[in-house]
Amino acid sequence: MFFDEESTRNILAACSKPLNITEISRRGWQILLMMDENTLLVEVWREACRHIEIAESVAGIATVLKNRIPFQVMVVRRLKPSDSVLETVAVAPTVPPWLGQRVTPLSRAALSRLMQWCLGRDVLKMPPNRPDLCGVDLESLLGNAPAAVLVGGLVSDGKATGIALLVEREDGPPFTTSHVQLFHEVLEPLAVSLENDARVRELAVLREAAEAERQSLLARLGRKSLGDTIVGADGGLKHVMERVELVARSDVPVLLLGETGTGKELIARTIHLRSPRAKAPFLRVNCGAIPPELVDSQLFGHEKGSFTGAVETHQGWFERADGGTLFLDEIGELPLDAQVRLLQVLQDGTFERVGGRHPITVDVRIIAATHRNLQEMVRAGRFREDLWYRLAVFPIFLPPLRDRPEDIPALARHFAERAAVRFNLPLQLPTEEDIRLLMSYDWPGNIRELAAVIDRAAILGDGRGLQVAKALGIGTSPGATDHQKENFQDEAFPTLEEVNRRHIEEALRRCAGRIEGPKGAAALLGINPHTLRSRMRKLGIRWQVYRRKSGA
Repeated sequence: MFFDEESTRNILAACSKPLNITEISRRGWQILLMMDENTLLVEVWREACRHIEIAESVAGIATVLKNRIPFQVMVVRRLKPSDSVLETVAVAPTVPPWLGQRVTPLSRAALSRLMQWCLGRDVLKMPPNRPDLCGVDLESLLGNAPAAVLVGGLVSDGKATGIALLVEREDGPPFTTSHVQLFHEVLEPLAVSLENDARVRELAVLREAAEAERQSLLARLGRKSLGDTIVGADGGLKHVMERVELVARSDVPVLLLGETGTGKELIARTIHLRSPRAKAPFLRVNCGAIPPELVDSQLFGHEKGSFTGAVETHQGWFERADGGTLFLDEIGELPLDAQVRLLQVLQDGTFERVGGRHPITVDVRIIAATHRNLQEMVRAGRFREDLWYRLAVFPIFLPPLRDRPEDIPALARHFAERAAVRFNLPLQLPTEEDIRLLMSYDWPGNIRELAAVIDRAAILGDGRGLQVAKALGIGTSPGATDHQKENFQDEAFPTLEEVNRRHIEEALRRCAGRIEGPKGAAALLGINPHTLRSRMRKLGIRWQVYRRKSGA
């Protein structure tokens, strides 16, 4: 049984004084009343806290109060300032036929007055013929209530959240002062119940919004779930997946090796999702796309004012990935000075922001990937040997698609399903002839190229089938013979990388090796000079060659 400090003092005082028989009876009755009221409030609070929905809480509280206050119905209405309405959220024990509309529009002035009145935490007894409360008539508050009504404001964290109403029994005793006082005590647990209900509703809205965004993302990606599909896990990638299972649960760095387009990012995400860090961030950084002068700032962050343009403190990728996994794609493109700082993070988990004076400690797992021969780069002095040993603790080699032809049919069907969703087309799966054509191709661009070909085939087919032959470029020349069509894979068709290299080289040749400025290759190609330099490094193009050739 619960007693507050004042009740305890009153009980002790009552028990310590010499009393006559009349006083003993009167004070004993008062003690019993205090005990009964405190027990009642404990039960009310229990009902308020045991339920998360306001309707259940009010039903429980009404059951507790029904033997102490002669009411026929309890109503709780929520104030919604954003919509300027008063909304009925709970009625107990039953909904009477005379109850008014569930949502009552209020003028801004009436809403403001009602909210101000609620903050006073008063309880008002309103007869059936009372004209209004703060400019809001009783009918708007409660419909055609046939008896007197107790009205109290509900307040949470200093904000008016709603009102609670009790309606007298038509054939019962009228509300007394003690009823009003007890109802006043009940307002706080009712306000807590209303606030809990509001938070549950907010969470539900957020969950619905998150699910809608998830479904939208799945539709854009053409997937049924956010877990990436590993096609070939039991085929050409079986050995890869065995190594993934071996290393996923540990925290050692992983180095993914393989040609461009073999699915290194997909494997990196799989390692993260099967690790204890699965619920923490997974962040991908393309080291080859970061301008050399910004590498330190992007990876390790910078302090405000540390250089021109640093108008605020910036968290780098390592800080944002703290507790999770950082996927460093194209690690071979990282400049030597940045490699030194990366080595420090791998050794002791600490670094300093650019312009910073205090070390920052992070807990980040590193997964690196490259299509380059890092050992050859180490011998050539373009990659640090000590960093190579740190990263290559557990290397995983991803085979090119030409070495796992048994996976092509499943991959083609997977990409066909994705294309149908992405392009809003009827599902068309590849035929046996389509599969034969796909398996006879060499796939220099690997899985990425296969996905692009299937997308192109779906668009060309426009829902009537997959135009795989056209997507591969077979028979597009009027003079092509059947023999040439069947042996298209032997033709010297340039890869996308080769086309990019030739295009950039021609731009440099025309601009005499100049990159920046209105007459530079970047302007001619319509891209940022930093982006052009990054692509040149990736393709091994040296601008100095074209400067010498021009005689400049």
